[in-house]
Amino acid sequence: MSASPTAQPARAPQAALVHAETAGPVSTDRVIRIRPSSGWISVPVAEMWEARELLYFLVWRDLKVRYKQTALGATWAVIQPLLTMLIFTLVFGRLARLPTEGIPYPLFAYCGLVPWSYFATALTQASNSVVDQGRVITKVYFPRLLVPLAAVVAGLVDLAITLVVLVGMMFYYRITPTLAVLALPGFVLLATLSALAVGLWLSALNARYRDVRHTMQFLIQFWLFATPVAYPSSLLPKSLRLLAGLNPMAGVVEGFRWSLLGTSAPGPLLLVSALAVVAVGAGGLLYFRRMERSFADVI
Repeated sequence: MSASPTAQPARAPQAALVHAETAGPVSTDRVIRIRPSSGWISVPVAEMWEARELLYFLVWRDLKVRYKQTALGATWAVIQPLLTMLIFTLVFGRLARLPTEGIPYPLFAYCGLVPWSYFATALTQASNSVVDQGRVITKVYFPRLLVPLAAVVAGLVDLAITLVVLVGMMFYYRITPTLAVLALPGFVLLATLSALAVGLWLSALNARYRDVRHTMQFLIQFWLFATPVAYPSSLLPKSLRLLAGLNPMAGVVEGFRWSLLGTSAPGPLLLVSALAVVAVGAGGLLYFRRMERSFADVI
C-alpha cells in the first residue's frame, strides 16, 4: 500500500534554513544585541525612522509638562516676547530712536523677538533634555538623538502662536507682505537647525558637567544682545557684518524681517549664518554621538 502524499512545508527564509541546518529547530525569536557605539559613527537614520512614533510621544510629553497646571497655558508663549517688546520700544524706540527702515518700532522689535524667543526656549529645553530624560535613558534603548530633537520640535508650537500675534500686528500697522513671505518656512527651518545644532553640544556637555545648566541664563542674555533683535544689522560697521553672520540667529532674524516686513535683504549675512549652522551642527552631531555611549553612566 503506497503512502499518501503529504503537504509540502512552507518555504522558510534563507536565514532560517541556514539556522535549521546548523543549530537544530528554527527559533522565531528575534535577538537584538545592544553594544556601545565606537568611533565617530554616522547618524542612525534607520533607527530614528523606526522610532518616529517615540518622537511624537516625546514632543507631546514636553508640551504637557510645560503647560501642566498653568492658569494661562500656551499664552505664556506670547507674554514673554510682548513684554520684552514693550521694554525695547521704550528704551531703543523712544529714547535711543534707533532706525528701523520705516517700520514702526514695536512691530520691528516683535518680528525679531518671534524667532529669537523660539530659539531661546528650544535651546534651553534641548540643553537640559538628556538630564531630564535620565530615567528613560538608563532603562530603555532608543536613539538618543530623539531627546534633544523632541525638545526643539516641541518649541515650534510656541512659534506658531507668536506668529499669529505677529500677523495681527502687521494687520494693525497695515503692513502687507510681499512674495518674499514664501521664504519664511526656510527661515523657520534655519532657526530650528540652529537650536538643534547648539543644543546637541550643550545637552552632551550638560550630561557630564552640570555647570551648563547654571550658565544658560547668562548665555541666552548675552546672545540676545549679540543678535540684531532690538537693532538692525545695518548699524554694524560693514567690516563687522559678515563676522556677525557667524551668529546663526543673525541671519534668521534679518530673514524674518525681510520676508514679512519688506526690510533690506540679509544677503551675505544669511549665507554666513547658514554655513555657521552647518559647521556647528556637524560638530555637535559628532560630539553628541561620541558622548552618548557614557550617558547612562554619568546622568
